[in-house]
Amino acid sequence: MPHAPHPISLIQHFSVIVDPRIERGKEHRLIDVILIALCAMLCGAETFVDFEDFGRAKYEWLATFLALHNGIPSHDTFGRIFALLDPAQFGECFRNWTQSLRTAISGEIVAIDGKTLRRSHDRAHGKKAIHMVSAWARENGVVLGQIKVDEKSNEITAIPELLRALELAGCIVTIDAMGCQKKIATEICNADADYVLALKGNHETIYDEVKTYLEDAQAKGFAKVPFTHLETIEKEHGRIETRRYWITGEVDWMADRPEWEGLKSIGMVESVRDIEGKVTTERRFFLCSIPAEAATFARAVRGHWAIENTLHWSLDVSFGEDQCRVRAGYAAENLALLRHMTINILKADTTKKRGIKGKQKNAAWDMPYLLSLLRF
Repeated sequence: MPHAPHPISLIQHFSVIVDPRIERGKEHRLIDVILIALCAMLCGAETFVDFEDFGRAKYEWLATFLALHNGIPSHDTFGRIFALLDPAQFGECFRNWTQSLRTAISGEIVAIDGKTLRRSHDRAHGKKAIHMVSAWARENGVVLGQIKVDEKSNEITAIPELLRALELAGCIVTIDAMGCQKKIATEICNADADYVLALKGNHETIYDEVKTYLEDAQAKGFAKVPFTHLETIEKEHGRIETRRYWITGEVDWMADRPEWEGLKSIGMVESVRDIEGKVTTERRFFLCSIPAEAATFARAVRGHWAIENTLHWSLDVSFGEDQCRVRAGYAAENLALLRHMTINILKADTTKKRGIKGKQKNAAWDMPYLLSLLRF
């Protein structure tokens, strides 16, 4: 069947990956395997068996732009190839491709957070569940990159490596308390970006100092402390949440300020939740390299939760990530990246006013629509 010409940039970006198989084991082109799996996932597939079934059902359509020299790979072949595929190369191609999708936005919030692939463990062989750290660009709505945390390490060592691999100039990077580290602050500043880092008890001394200073200033109405303030109220589903933001540039009093690269301000957020008459109050504290502007501070703090509420929620609800039992070789890590590719494509599409799951259904029903998604 003749191949219809259409500009699929995905093929251009991912064809450079080195095939990990020995020569006699290459019955299917690597790019064909990756594209079949991606198309299947865009239509709601979750497993290697799903990939094979999709490929066989859509063989004639796939043959319009893929070679398919030996037909559709078996589910075992999909599993073997994704287990062998170098995640570092796959990830580099992913980052380059994502950068081609991304629109430059000054002050974009880039949230860094980790997620455990809960069922990727293998107790029989002493293998722990894989933990991935991802970067989510809030305004663009795309995953910029991800990295697997080494079993014998934690997010603190993985985050700097991820930061160095990303284009972050002009962005505001947000990280929870695990990533509130002096070396990480330096990495962000070296990338010509700003940071808003959550501060908790893992830095007991500075946490107590910042907490005491800001709560005392608040109690006195910030009479002698220059500050900016913002308050928001959200009402939904019987819940009323009031958030109050305070931020000040008064940081000269901090003994170890010189050790925090770029530190310009400290902030406090007070969240008051009223759920059917039951009221709870929570306060959080932050170290920031941004100027003391409450609107920017609030946007960064609220934007950070997008990685949990948008990305992680979608991975579990729309892709069943927490139920995935894949564990051989690099397969779990590579499938996590394939899910991120799928989310980026579906988020980038504006022709359908539907959520992730709805767009997957549309892709499965409408092959011209599926083809249009491959042009991103």
